[in-house]
Amino acid sequence: MREIQITIGAEPPPRLDKALARDAPEGEGLSRSRLMKMIEEGQILCAGRVLDNPRAKVAEGDIITLRLEAAQEVETRAQDIALTVVWEDDELIVINKPAGMVVHPAPGSPDNTLVNALLHHCGDSLSGIGGEKRPGIVHRIDKETSGLLVVAKSDRAHQGLATQFERHTVTRRYLALVYGMPDAADPRLHGVRGASFEAGNILKITSQLARSKNDRQKQAVVWANGRHAITRARVLEGFGQPPALALLECWLETGRTHQIRVHLAHAGHGLVGDPVYGGRRKLSERALGAPALAACGNFPRQALHAATLGFVHPVTGDDLDFEAPLPADMAELLEVLRHSVPS
Repeated sequence: MREIQITIGAEPPPRLDKALARDAPEGEGLSRSRLMKMIEEGQILCAGRVLDNPRAKVAEGDIITLRLEAAQEVETRAQDIALTVVWEDDELIVINKPAGMVVHPAPGSPDNTLVNALLHHCGDSLSGIGGEKRPGIVHRIDKETSGLLVVAKSDRAHQGLATQFERHTVTRRYLALVYGMPDAADPRLHGVRGASFEAGNILKITSQLARSKNDRQKQAVVWANGRHAITRARVLEGFGQPPALALLECWLETGRTHQIRVHLAHAGHGLVGDPVYGGRRKLSERALGAPALAACGNFPRQALHAATLGFVHPVTGDDLDFEAPLPADMAELLEVLRHSVPS
């Protein structure tokens, strides 16, 4: 355990918890929830007296002692699993996650997750998130989606990254292979609720998302009592004549569970290989050719890759931008499409 002391500044909030949230040193990365837990556990003192009531009054000039427990080990098992590290420093780590890896342990996936791998890889460099020696997960990508993910290694990095995600200032772009080709000239899309087009033939999908009433494992587009979601997409490449498939660049104004998959399926352009939302479309051999048709039919996962990630470093303030190349399975599928689809 170590102790730090802070002096309550001028015109403090009337409550201890709010005063601490304002005056606690930023470098310690003490979140409101962490400070509340410390108050409840009697780790806040003033003149030797324990302050265990968050509503306790404080005054300007009060010297408050904070007793910081060493970060506790977590029950999750550290596992020696290979990781593709794109960036790492004392505060955070950026990973290029492979398809097939779950981010966080959960029922049905208790181990072999990204968190298990990070506990082993980071080891003692984890300074603690909320008092626990664990990586700070601030966003996730689906098990069968590949690509970039940033994870906090310290409390202050966790808070800073979480704030950026809450404010939607993090830039994330995905590559998706979908059925059909979104086009502003397509009259069908103009009849899809929530779908519109912006300059440059950019498809914009606006809705709310919530758990499906028919399947609690799925998300569904709803128009009330859900979470606001906006997805944009533009066509990078089309395949077939008329286009039977398209490679899209997608970006999120919000980040909801399965958002890209649900929104594109809602617009009638589900992802190739997506067993939940994409469906198995009947593609024409005449439009694609036999090799491409077989390659699409055999693709084992949703064709979605988190290709770019940009954010402000939560401690240094530097702008960071990362790019991950397409994984081998998607790159090979696109090569088949480019070389075997009739022109």
